[in-house]
Amino acid sequence: MTEVAAGPVDHRGAPALARCADLVSARVALLVGAAGRLPPVLWDSLLPALLLLNVVTTYPAQELPLAVSLTAALSLPLVWRRRAPLAVFGVVAAAALVQWLVDVQLPADIALLVALYTAAANSGRRGTLVAAAIVEAGAVLACLRWSAEGAFLTPFVAVTAMVVAAAVLGVNVRTTRAYLAAVEERAVRLEQEQQQQARVAVAEERTRITREMHDIVTHNLSVMVALTDAAVYAQHRSPDKATAAMLQISETGRQALTDMRRSLGILRADEPDADRHPLPGIAQLEALADQMCAAGLPTRLDVHGDHAHVPATAQLTVYRLVQEALTNTLKHTPAGTRAEVRIRCSTGTVTVDVTDSGPGTPRPGTAPPGHGISGMRERSAAYGGALQAGPLPGGGWGVHTRLLLGGSGAVPA
Repeated sequence: MTEVAAGPVDHRGAPALARCADLVSARVALLVGAAGRLPPVLWDSLLPALLLLNVVTTYPAQELPLAVSLTAALSLPLVWRRRAPLAVFGVVAAAALVQWLVDVQLPADIALLVALYTAAANSGRRGTLVAAAIVEAGAVLACLRWSAEGAFLTPFVAVTAMVVAAAVLGVNVRTTRAYLAAVEERAVRLEQEQQQQARVAVAEERTRITREMHDIVTHNLSVMVALTDAAVYAQHRSPDKATAAMLQISETGRQALTDMRRSLGILRADEPDADRHPLPGIAQLEALADQMCAAGLPTRLDVHGDHAHVPATAQLTVYRLVQEALTNTLKHTPAGTRAEVRIRCSTGTVTVDVTDSGPGTPRPGTAPPGHGISGMRERSAAYGGALQAGPLPGGGWGVHTRLLLGGSGAVPA
């Protein structure tokens, strides 16, 4: 036996081979990308060109004119198969019939399968069945004429299998296209619905902010105006009362800024949690009543029931309803008017009643152009309530509503 000494393996050629492989892969990718950008008509012209080249190079000279003519009649219509699939199939089928009549076998018969696939991929079920039946009839005729004696079944089964495969492949392509088109249409529709929902949400949020700002600004400005009038009236006769009124104006202004900061701070994502004070609720109605008393509207508050179970959003609604009702009373009633607020909290409802002893005549802001009563109706409707606002039978003005706490918008306090 001869021993072969194992020497060191030279790996110096490995990097060069790797670079060559990368270069070949890059070139193949470029060719594939360039081929993908070619127009479809060039791809459809490739098969007729190959079939004509095969006929020219294989058939003898005496049979060449007829073979070239039939091959051109069978294959050239495929160039327009994407534009008019059924018309192209009809032309190819007619050319195949002529070929069968003159008794010439050609490789261009494959064009009939391509035309069948195109018809199945671009037409409905009826067109596909008719085209498949025509091709199958041609397969029977071709097998009867050109199959060897006693060997009809084998070529017939093979040709039938190709016909069925071409038709099924075309139907699958058509189904896939329809599915992708439906998915794309659904995606576009969902995107449009999302955009519409976003626009509706923006409009609703804008309305909510407008309503909040209206309630805050209107109420606090009305109180400040009333306090300013009282301070001007009392500055000579009772300086102490004028000073107290001015201090109350200052406190009201700071309270207005705080309320605005609370409402707008919720909309800011970068607002620190420490600056987000709780929104006003039923517990703050007592301070509101004291503020109205200081502004010249004696207000009596009567709260029955435990309001701890009332959601925070419902408590804010109750507070804004009472605030708007008292603001309207302060603005539109003469001096000496008294107001009374009654809140009834039960398991599933909160009842709000605000009455005053002023004249029962219609007040500004109750007409459609005003925002006060309409805003109160919107707030009440959000909790299934129907706001009633108008003159009372015994005189004065009243606001009544009942909020249902079972709504989906309830947020626990």
